Amino acid sequence: MLPYSTQAIEEDDIAAVVAVLRSSHLTQGAKVEEFENALADYVGAKYCVTFNSATSALHAAYSVCGITVGDEIITTPISFVATSNMAIALGAKPIFCDIKMDGNIDENLIEALITPHTKAIVPVDFAGKPVVIDVIKAIAKKHNLLVIEDASHALGSDINHQKIGSFADMTIFSFHAIKPITTGEGGAVVTNNEEFAIQLKLFRSHGIVKKNLWNSDMVCLGHNYRLTEFAAALGLSQLHKLDRFINIRETIVRYYDERFEHHKLFTIIHIDASEQSARHLYVLLLNPELHCVKEEIFTELQTRGLGVQVHYKPIYQNSFYKERFGEIRLPNTEQFYRSELSIPCHQKMTMEDAVYAADIILEVIENAYRGCSF
Repeated sequence: MLPYSTQAIEEDDIAAVVAVLRSSHLTQGAKVEEFENALADYVGAKYCVTFNSATSALHAAYSVCGITVGDEIITTPISFVATSNMAIALGAKPIFCDIKMDGNIDENLIEALITPHTKAIVPVDFAGKPVVIDVIKAIAKKHNLLVIEDASHALGSDINHQKIGSFADMTIFSFHAIKPITTGEGGAVVTNNEEFAIQLKLFRSHGIVKKNLWNSDMVCLGHNYRLTEFAAALGLSQLHKLDRFINIRETIVRYYDERFEHHKLFTIIHIDASEQSARHLYVLLLNPELHCVKEEIFTELQTRGLGVQVHYKPIYQNSFYKERFGEIRLPNTEQFYRSELSIPCHQKMTMEDAVYAADIILEVIENAYRGCSF
């Protein structure tokens, strides 16, 4: 099976983890801070605070900026559920904005959704493609809102050579196994706001401040959201390879683009010349005439050894959201979901893998269009 994405663990990654396992500290040592400093330096932010997952990082970011009962965030329905779940966990309500057909929030629709209850705009850089952050920041500034960017797909992405992580009030990254780099599970918040950074560190460790000797003081409510030392060691080792990983993905993407450009049965998502994508996903958008056979296409590709996936079911279509917020309809979101298919693209692939995948994808999709049985 050739998966749509996967981790790439090399011998030096293993050695870095083993070194920590043989050390005196498995948690609350120096390696986490080293990883945080390297991340902040890489993205061009002043502060970085790591967490045991991006979900924890989202929970912390929403909490320290004061999102609470009765507040609203404006966000995208094309994301993993954690983006909106963590707002709901604090008693806030996600307001879903429709998207463009590149998977990103439609910045032109945001302002109409702002109410007196709106606290933050939470865009997601879908598949690693940067959102139109300058427009989103201008809207936020006009209405005195925060921008909390869920860049779980986008570590290494940039706009005009400025890294994602240096634009928003807070930016969240994910280090889940299939993300651009991995710590197994893990996440981070980067920010230029010192007070946010202080509060984030408290929130991830029970709200406790260490004082003198054995004395400490719990000054606010917090959680145990700490990243381990061996996870940080893996992340630091992986971070040194991030640009190489992205370059490999970019080579696969260029080949796919050449094979798939102007195909009559599907379209691809283009990245502007001013942007760099982390290329977390490579997406095909099936034409409407193939929507009725999408399940058959998906199943056949899996049978043929390609680990394809669909990103994502609109968050508001989940039962929990329907029961809590009622029926929601967003036309572009639903068109995107009906069309989207993520195909293999990752740093462990060879060009032979890319040729193999493209050949099978074209054969299966064209057979489906002709009505051939699998």
